Amino acid sequence: MREQHIPNLAIKPPSGSAFGCETPPNMMKLHQAILIVGPRGAGKTTACSGIVERLPFDRIFVISPSMKSNKELMSRLRIKDEDVYEDPDDITSLERIKASIDAERDDLERYHDEMRRYRKVIKVIDSESSLFKISDDSLAEFFKDGDFQAPKHKWNGKRPCMALIIDDAMGSLLYSKPRKLNQFTIFHRHLGQLKEGGALGCSLFFLVQSYKAVAGGISRTIRSNVTSMVLFSNKNEKMLQEIAEEMAGEVSPSTFFKVYNQALRDKHDFLLIDLHKKSHHPSAFRRNLDTFLIPE
Repeated sequence: MREQHIPNLAIKPPSGSAFGCETPPNMMKLHQAILIVGPRGAGKTTACSGIVERLPFDRIFVISPSMKSNKELMSRLRIKDEDVYEDPDDITSLERIKASIDAERDDLERYHDEMRRYRKVIKVIDSESSLFKISDDSLAEFFKDGDFQAPKHKWNGKRPCMALIIDDAMGSLLYSKPRKLNQFTIFHRHLGQLKEGGALGCSLFFLVQSYKAVAGGISRTIRSNVTSMVLFSNKNEKMLQEIAEEMAGEVSPSTFFKVYNQALRDKHDFLLIDLHKKSHHPSAFRRNLDTFLIPE
């Protein structure tokens, strides 16, 4: 087929990455929307915590009626009590989490604004006749306890990396009336938008026993926004076929079943599918977290 180029009409993607937060070389990109599917007792919580603690999250929110009972896990993941929402029927929890993300954004922007003013004050102090160039307001703002003190920020001026884990919530109002959760998922990378451009964002971890449900399960909107999937052994062949069909745009059904059967050998094994893998990763598929599966 012959082609003819049209000048000045090329559409170029923005130079910035759609993923925020740098991650270790062999871990997935952030931000993620990860779906973790497995029957009761398969090891979903263990897999989720293993992934989360290897990623550079500064603050983790949880919607789960059972998280506070697992003090060891909360300690390992550095989850604070005030960031755990125990009632998945209370869909206002998403609004409160969003408000917390916005508050992190506001605090970061406050810090950078104060640092700009602080640097100007220090520059004047280091110049000649500095005392006549510093306003009383600037002196009052930064002169404390007998010295000039730089502004403080709990994350030392970096953008905090955040995540939300939703566990034991199937059948709840959070899933059965999914409009707010759908919106949260669609915009998860854009939460906490910054004046300078970009956003803080928030990764999502959905832990569920079933890929689909008649009511109170993962919506199609959420499933279509998934960036990675963790799949445990499941005897429901219909469910596996549904997963293979919905992922056909990214992974062929034949490849899906090939890597699925290769990954699941032992009781708590899982298949990890990274739909937006890093360019240096040899494959999008892993057996558990530590073994790449490379289809031939």
